[in-house]
Amino acid sequence: MQEKLKELLKNSYSPYSNFKVAAIVVMKDGKEFNGVNVENASYGAAICAERSAIVSAISNGYRNGDFKELHVMVGSGKIGMPCFICRQVISEMFEKNCAVYCYDTNGNVDKYTVEQICPYPFNSEDLR
Repeated sequence: MQEKLKELLKNSYSPYSNFKVAAIVVMKDGKEFNGVNVENASYGAAICAERSAIVSAISNGYRNGDFKELHVMVGSGKIGMPCFICRQVISEMFEKNCAVYCYDTNGNVDKYTVEQICPYPFNSEDLR
């Protein structure tokens, strides 16, 4: 997975921050969807790699509960974590025991569960 993520980092559109991020979501049926961060001069219009990959899966007919794991790589040489906007989307689409793998470009990886990175999710129950 690390080599796929390294290659995917090249597709990041990050001319403002030069902070490249790549993500791959793996579905329970084995299908994979890629995502990269895409910046915009209006920073609020940017999209993170994690959400890009998740939205791609949803656009292809998948729904919450269909997601198996998430793989994220930051191109800075450090292990990066999903931002809190991404964590909100992750907590909506992934079951709490799903794996989230966070890589650096040097071969290191940290593994978490969704519950570990989203211990107190805001979800549909909060809207009732």
